[in-house]
Amino acid sequence: MLSRIRKAPPDGLLAAVMLAFLATAGLFYVNIMVALVAGLVDGLGLSDRQAGLVASANVYGAAVGALVAVLLVKRVPWRPLAVCALLALISLDAASILVESARPLLVLRFGHGCVGGLLVGTAFAVIARTRSPDRTFGMLLVVQFGLGGLGVMVLPRLVPLFGHWVLFAALMAFSFATLLMVPFLEDYPPGRVPRPAAASGKVQWGLLSLTLVAVFLFQAANMGLAAYLIGLARHYGLETGFASTAIGVATWVGIVGPAMVVVFGTRFGRTGPLLAGMAMTLVGTAAFHLSASPWIYLVANCLTGITWAFVISYLLGMCAEFDQTGRTAALGGFVSKLGLASGPFAGAMLMDSHAYPLLINAAFIGLAASVPAMLLPGWLLDRRRAAAARVSSND
Repeated sequence: MLSRIRKAPPDGLLAAVMLAFLATAGLFYVNIMVALVAGLVDGLGLSDRQAGLVASANVYGAAVGALVAVLLVKRVPWRPLAVCALLALISLDAASILVESARPLLVLRFGHGCVGGLLVGTAFAVIARTRSPDRTFGMLLVVQFGLGGLGVMVLPRLVPLFGHWVLFAALMAFSFATLLMVPFLEDYPPGRVPRPAAASGKVQWGLLSLTLVAVFLFQAANMGLAAYLIGLARHYGLETGFASTAIGVATWVGIVGPAMVVVFGTRFGRTGPLLAGMAMTLVGTAAFHLSASPWIYLVANCLTGITWAFVISYLLGMCAEFDQTGRTAALGGFVSKLGLASGPFAGAMLMDSHAYPLLINAAFIGLAASVPAMLLPGWLLDRRRAAAARVSSND
């Protein structure tokens, strides 16, 4: 039956969009994390700390699932694995609607995260088998930011009217839409595209480890601040309506970052774009100290939104360069989830004292520490890609 379905060109734009949906479905709650945290507070009456821990448990579960994916992607066909995961996600989101207290919801969302992480890790491995994973990861961020911006703008307004169930209904709808796309994707067998950094058949663990450290620090610092942006706005005297609109607008503006990656790929290498992106990230993060000004709050959100999507697209593309089966890309997905979970967890610990300025400083330090960890492997991968291109042109 599947053989009769006309597949999208494996390295084309349509396939990139569908792969982006596949990788987003298991972790879409991260893109609406600020709406999820605020919705659990407003709709279920959870405290900021409880809501933050529920969100963190969801992403820690995703980290576990992504680690399992690292072990499976080379051995198990990706398509049946993805279909089973999507059906499980829909069921777990439906069950979450019925839960009304923090502890059982925390356990349920951890299980949801495990399944979602398995799906995302599988999708990352498939993306690594495309000809330009940086561009496909860029498309992934375009989809995430576009739909995430809509969710952040709309969902916090719907929760007081209809209840917290709308949060999980939105996740179910996304998973179902993705399920309909799976039959139209090609098989993407391991090793279909050669990688210069993996030509020897051995993973270069030193460079990969540095890249993974950069991914962890970058994701943890960004998400640790992002999960509490509505609370941060309230702390500085801004209204919830303005804050959710500003974050939603910034999420859409953030599409500029991954769109640039989709257009340019590695045409200009990775080192220069990473350096420029991180400089803008640090400026935007520091600007949150001036959030008493609505316009500075908006600009800071826009600036960090653009650079977050821009930088992580390149970092995930770097992870894909170290292996031809997709395992290191899946490993990058695991570390990314671990960082995304650790950020809100650390933030939840600070929320006992509502220490928003301290939260901003912690995010800034984490981002600054990620810079050297990403630039060295980025520079070496640029050199090796250029050398491989010269050899190819001489042949």
